[in-house]
Amino acid sequence: MAKPNKINLKDKFSKFTNLWSPKVIGELHGVSLKVVKVKGEFNWHHHDNEDELFWVIKGQLTIHFRDGDEILNPGELLIIPHKIEHKPEAKEEAEIVLIEPKETLNTGNVKTDKTIEKLEEI
Repeated sequence: MAKPNKINLKDKFSKFTNLWSPKVIGELHGVSLKVVKVKGEFNWHHHDNEDELFWVIKGQLTIHFRDGDEILNPGELLIIPHKIEHKPEAKEEAEIVLIEPKETLNTGNVKTDKTIEKLEEI
């Protein structure tokens, strides 16, 4: 069996420019490690069964909830339990690591033009 390869986040983020399009960079026990670049507003949504973790690497991310907002800066992360409605937003481009179950649909319970059924692996 070959030895595992390290993952360099800076390298992974340099491989794409499209926004709101998560890329899979690894998997562990049915959980995907994803990177995504974001700017502007995403849609309101929730995930019926999946919790998700947002970890800001670069920039700033606001997660809107129906009862308030949470602002995340580089090095900060937030775990959003399933069934909690939320809407991510970044005024400037931000780089985010997502950790969530493999089957998690990026737009959760809604289908929009930002829905991506099959994620690219990089």
